[in-house]
Amino acid sequence: MTVAPGAPGRGLSPAQGHSPTSAAPAGTGGHPGSAQAVPPRAHRLLRAEVRRHKGRVAALFLCATAAAGAQLALPAALGHTLDLLLAGGAPGGRAGGWLAVCAALTCALVVLDAAETVLTGTLAARTTARLRTALTDRLLAVSPLRAGRFAHGDLVTRCTGNAAHAGTTPGSAASALAALVTPAGGVVALVLLDPRLALVFAAGIPLLVLLLRAFSRTSAACVARYQEAQAAVAGRLVEAMAGARTIAAGGTVERERRRVLEPVARLSEHGHRTWHLQGRATAQAAVLVPFLQLAVVATGGLLLSAGQLSVGGLVAAARYAVLAAGIGTLVGQLNALVRGRTAAQRLAEVLAVPALPQGTRTPPGRAEGGAGRLELRGVHASYAGEPVLRGVDLVVPGGSTVAVVGRSGAGKSLLAAVAGRLVEPDAGQVLLDGADLAGLRTAALRDTVAFAFARPVLFGGTVGDAIAAGAPARGPHGARVRAAAAAACADGFLRTLPEGYATPHDRAPLSGGEVQRLGLARALVRDPRVLILDDATSSLDTVTEHEVTRALWGGPDGAARTRLVVTHRASTAARADRTVWLDAGRVRAVAPHDRLWEDPAYRALFADDTGSGHG
Repeated sequence: MTVAPGAPGRGLSPAQGHSPTSAAPAGTGGHPGSAQAVPPRAHRLLRAEVRRHKGRVAALFLCATAAAGAQLALPAALGHTLDLLLAGGAPGGRAGGWLAVCAALTCALVVLDAAETVLTGTLAARTTARLRTALTDRLLAVSPLRAGRFAHGDLVTRCTGNAAHAGTTPGSAASALAALVTPAGGVVALVLLDPRLALVFAAGIPLLVLLLRAFSRTSAACVARYQEAQAAVAGRLVEAMAGARTIAAGGTVERERRRVLEPVARLSEHGHRTWHLQGRATAQAAVLVPFLQLAVVATGGLLLSAGQLSVGGLVAAARYAVLAAGIGTLVGQLNALVRGRTAAQRLAEVLAVPALPQGTRTPPGRAEGGAGRLELRGVHASYAGEPVLRGVDLVVPGGSTVAVVGRSGAGKSLLAAVAGRLVEPDAGQVLLDGADLAGLRTAALRDTVAFAFARPVLFGGTVGDAIAAGAPARGPHGARVRAAAAAACADGFLRTLPEGYATPHDRAPLSGGEVQRLGLARALVRDPRVLILDDATSSLDTVTEHEVTRALWGGPDGAARTRLVVTHRASTAARADRTVWLDAGRVRAVAPHDRLWEDPAYRALFADDTGSGHG
């Protein structure tokens, strides 16, 4: 469908495979919801993922907590074993039993660590896959007009790197929560050994908490800006790859290289800033933690010399001081959570775009008198907040051919998109054989109304697959595909390809007109009741265009099919039953082409059309 990035009725939507990047700055999604403006959506998204994988999240939390418990029990067991050995206990007696306990705790730590690693990896993989699936489903469910607010490169970044970072968040949250057990348990153990040890350590806890709080606040903004710069690079790179031939032909390779890489400086700056913050927080913790450990050990030594603490108790106290100071290691955990939360905000921006509402009814079939009559009643439609169609009333009788003409920006392609419900109108109704399109099931509507575009994108591995992509039941080289190709005047050149219909795309040197004919065949393979052509013959020469339109409009099923044709050619309009003259989003006139041709303003629409003149 043709829509307008900068002005109503201009530009190309994703339906044609072109990125309307001018409509949205890369990395911002093209609307006010920046990474800092939508945290509630991100929180809801992450909470939903935690609930969806609650079994694995709970198992990971229990594993991590059990590992923390084993880690806390080990110093006490080692200290007690050491006291028994120093007291002259035999290795085979009580001391031997406690040595076995220490070995069992060590083995448990190894097993729990392995289980935690497996659970973390599988949870992240499943969550990432789920988020990517949700993004893909949403992008395919929204109207192309709404999806066009995101640059293609930006969407690639969101669906890959951002989804992967967000996918680690449930696991990181469970691990971080369990990780709090270790320092908390270390402080409790110090209290149990001697409250004075805990008091010495507690003096430094406020500094550690302030350190972590400052890190989480400052790193969030850096991570958000880093991800936006990352998206900007991806968006510009996708644009450059799509226009590689134009860049080469224009001799602008160096200029494009600088344009694509321009955000890399910002990317580097924000990346260095992020790692600087993490490094500084880690360094601060690394300075503070040894002082706390040294203070605890020194206090324990004084208690040992006073006979108030055993040697094993001092060993345990030294180890518990290390575990209690483990809050400093949460810097890495916090960094993962901040990165995941920021990425989730970017995913939430895409998921917040409303999908095209689904109806429940089926359009009336041919056996029920459905002739393919289209009716637009008081249709208003806008693009990027700007009104384009203004109160359009139009009837396309079943089985007729109606051409839509007008100057660039008049809203022709938006009218075609609304007529086939690729876009929801802001106001008004579109009826198919009396049934409101908004109440119809999308799958049933797509079987009834088919589109062909000026720049179709070919899907599948072969040219036959590209046609079969439109078939309800796919048979890449079946009779249905060949019949559709013949109706689009494509069968002849397809048979001349190296492997015919089985020729891969990269081995099929197709012209723009041949690609358009494949797009027409893809639309016809569904045997639609309504066919909407959005400048779908613009790349054909006059003779071929005449043959294609004659085949489409005069074939054996021609009378049973309704055709709405957006065109810039007078010859195409002349072959239609009547022509709709669209002017500034309003229907200026509806009449046969011959009658409209008497108006000089109408003739001026085709001043650049060298194909046929009056036709």
